[in-house]
Amino acid sequence: MKQIDTYKGKNILVLGLGKSGFAVSKVLLQLGAKLTLNDKADLDKNDKAQELKKLGVRVIGGHHPVELFDQEHFDYMVKNPGIPYENPMVQKAEEKKVPIITEPEIALSCSEAPYVCVTGSNGKTTTVMLTQRILDHHLQKSGHHAYAVGNIGVPISEVVPKATKDDILVVEISSFQLLGVTDIDPKVAAIIDIYHNVHLDYHKTFENYVNAKLNVTRFQNSADYFIANFDQKDILKKEKETTKAKIQTFSEKDNSADYFIGDEYLESQSEKIMKIDDIKLPGIHNQQNCLVAIAISKLMGAENDDIQAVLSTFAGAKHRLQYVMTLDGRKIYNDSKSTNIEAATVAIPSFKQPEVLIAGGLDRGFTFDSLVPLFKEHVKAIVLYGETKYLLADAARKAGIKDIVIENTLQEAVPKAYELTEPGDVLLFSPACASWDQFRTFEERGDYFVSFVKELKTK
Repeated sequence: MKQIDTYKGKNILVLGLGKSGFAVSKVLLQLGAKLTLNDKADLDKNDKAQELKKLGVRVIGGHHPVELFDQEHFDYMVKNPGIPYENPMVQKAEEKKVPIITEPEIALSCSEAPYVCVTGSNGKTTTVMLTQRILDHHLQKSGHHAYAVGNIGVPISEVVPKATKDDILVVEISSFQLLGVTDIDPKVAAIIDIYHNVHLDYHKTFENYVNAKLNVTRFQNSADYFIANFDQKDILKKEKETTKAKIQTFSEKDNSADYFIGDEYLESQSEKIMKIDDIKLPGIHNQQNCLVAIAISKLMGAENDDIQAVLSTFAGAKHRLQYVMTLDGRKIYNDSKSTNIEAATVAIPSFKQPEVLIAGGLDRGFTFDSLVPLFKEHVKAIVLYGETKYLLADAARKAGIKDIVIENTLQEAVPKAYELTEPGDVLLFSPACASWDQFRTFEERGDYFVSFVKELKTK
């Protein structure tokens, strides 16, 4: 880890404990900062909080003490990405003109390892996992490693102290994290896609959301590379206006892009790289994710044998079109990460076999008419639950689906959906909605789905 002087002797307030708050606090201590950590949760019995206390951090839990800003000067606030800017501590920091920064910016500024960053509305985690595996396959030949960090669940600050200049960090970075970034310079940055109606409860407008995403490339220079989606022309125009990096493009359908999906191969302008039939992950959207991973990995030194070894064996990230099992000839997939309509739009056409779909969840006030053509083409029967069950049922009726079953809970929906399948069918759980009406997170929802499927196996 580089011993930078940026935070040495500075008085810093870390807002929010969590995994990233804990990890960045330890990094800041190593960089010589004086720390106060605040979380609205009671921290008296929190092991991480007590560990930080022993290391000299002032820990304040159970409330947000806005009066601190009137009592002393803070040089920086480090905000947990999930905390909204309407939070009273954040508003007070802004009022006092305290710079608000994020864990990724601090961690990446002192990383010895070069890093690449991946963002997008959908596909981030799968692309990061593919990229990390390809680069790790390559680096292991010389005894080094690639690490998947960031929004994927491993704080960057946790890995930076051990990653060397010969390793690589593959960073999944969300719009929440990017919103607070003022200076990151990845060797390669990629925006997979940007869709409307994603995280507008946090960003308020689509323009704000896009501007946050563009921070992944805004501070790159002419020696860096930016990977852009050739098919999203409006976004591509904004990206070209923003970036100073060299642009490489990818496309699902246009062979004039630098990387594209050909008839039989994933290709670049100069070569056929990977036979499509040999890719383990289902769906054209995953072929797009593979293109992005290929583009990044090649720029960072990986070769075709590294790419082929990973793409032919990687079966998917958990909760993201994750293969669960084959039960009496029915293939079952968990796509709980389908927390919006766009995610379901890419999951549903991923299979050639007839599908029985389970969907439903939190009602955010959207209709599901955009799914009607996909329902019509791919879905033979549908089982719906949660707050949006009747809205989804309306779309299913418009698609002419005869078997539309309404249940209250996911637990009730799973056996009912299985009853509607036949050997050779796919049973797909792709909710098209957030999980918060019945579950705390999409991960919890997906774990429950898998457990309900396993109960089928025992019956």
